[in-house]
Amino acid sequence: ARCQCKLAPRERKNCGYPGITEVECRRAGCCFNSSVPGVPWCFAPKAKKVRKVCPNEPHARRNCGFPGITAKECERKGCCFRAHPAGVPWCFYHHVEEG
Repeated sequence: ARCQCKLAPRERKNCGYPGITEVECRRAGCCFNSSVPGVPWCFAPKAKKVRKVCPNEPHARRNCGFPGITAKECERKGCCFRAHPAGVPWCFYHHVEEG
């Protein structure tokens, strides 16, 4: 993602070799910006920020448990638990959102 390449020049970690082209750099999954002399032009992107969230929409839930699972058993599996509404899984997987 473009936002992963917004790094201050002093924060850049080299991701290429002297003379690497922009095409070769990007093909390697790296960022390229040759506007600042004296710093790496081909550099590693920032890590993606991800966070786990429990989906609010009951019908978007993907089952992570079994009938009668307790909240403690569910959470021990690393899943979300909400004992409502009826007819949908109460123990369900997180969504992963990129930030």
